[in-house]
Parts: sequence; C-alpha cells; structure tokens
Amino acid sequence: MRAQVGDWLVIECGSVGGSIQRGLIEEVHGHDGGPPYLVHWIETGGRALIFPGPDAHVVTSEDLHASQRRAARHFLFGGRAAEDPAQSS
Repeated sequence: MRAQVGDWLVIECGSVGGSIQRGLIEEVHGHDGGPPYLVHWIETGGRALIFPGPDAHVVTSEDLHASQRRAARHFLFGGRAAEDPAQSS
C-alpha cells in the first residue's frame, strides 16, 4: 500500500451492517509512501497512527470526489446526466 499526504484511507467492513470509515492521511511515516499513516477520521474527528489492514485501501482526493459525484448523479438523477439550467432556455 502506498499513499501520500492528502490521500484518503478507506476501510470497508466486510460484515453485514458494517460501516465504511474514511480518513484524511495527514502524515506518511513509512518508506516510499508505506504505512504507518497518521489519519484524521471524518466520523470521530480523532487522529490515529495506523497500519491499515486488508480491508483498507487508499484513494486520491480526486478519485474520492469523482466517486461521490457518480453516486450523487445515480441517486439524484437515476443515472442520467443532470440538465444544465443555462442550456435549457
């Protein structure tokens, strides 16, 4: 696993009803982008030095925002592109 400051650590619990945890990587302490990482967790606001397990992966800020936009488009517009109000005249 490799990361850089500003990437996001995402931990996806594999059990039924498990939650997804997201945290901003604020420091990288390992060699060549490896763990441990100082992570600022969204849900709790706490910070922790962590060696991620097999249920974790790193995504860039751009990748995380792109996936959130895709999810919003899917749920808000049924998978269709949102209409641009400036073009609907």
